[in-house]
Amino acid sequence: MSTTADAGAWFDEAFRAAPLMAILRGMGTARSLELARTAWDLGIDAVEIPIQSPADEEALAAVVAAGRERRRSVGAGTVVDEATVRAAARAGAAFTVSPGFDLDVVRASEAAGMPSLPGVATASEVQLAQKAGLTWLKAFPASVLGTDWFAALRGPFPGMRLVATGGMHARNAPDFLAAGAQVVAVGSALADEAELPRLAQIIGR
Repeated sequence: MSTTADAGAWFDEAFRAAPLMAILRGMGTARSLELARTAWDLGIDAVEIPIQSPADEEALAAVVAAGRERRRSVGAGTVVDEATVRAAARAGAAFTVSPGFDLDVVRASEAAGMPSLPGVATASEVQLAQKAGLTWLKAFPASVLGTDWFAALRGPFPGMRLVATGGMHARNAPDFLAAGAQVVAVGSALADEAELPRLAQIIGR
């Protein structure tokens, strides 16, 4: 069983190597494995596979196994209820990610040994998450919230660490990082050869 405090330290370490996370949604097992390896080769340690179907769960389990060989962390995304938490655990996920903030899901994930990264989009949600002891949150949908949202939240919540998710790519990632996001989550950029050098530049490679 992990705790909220453990989760904060866990994400600190997971994102230490690069300010990027990979999200591979609905790509099937073969393509998910291919792009996960692309992410790892670039230096992106954390990979998320959203699970909304049995095929997604199969892809997650396969990427988890590949990640284990390379000592990389693979998480389950779109975890919206306790049933999805159980599916993530069965597939061997190291962490969970949710589109919204549901403390029951956070606690269920922690009880299953998986740190939770819940989604927020308002100051009220950030404040509730802070009250619950969380330090890492997913800001979603980041492209709709905009860079000004991240800059504004830094004032009242200087200790909260935000992962910008939704509509992110190599061209806008630097702007969101400069505005206050600690990490940007990218997906389709990993499949675009033109984007890979930009991602490498963000990482510092």
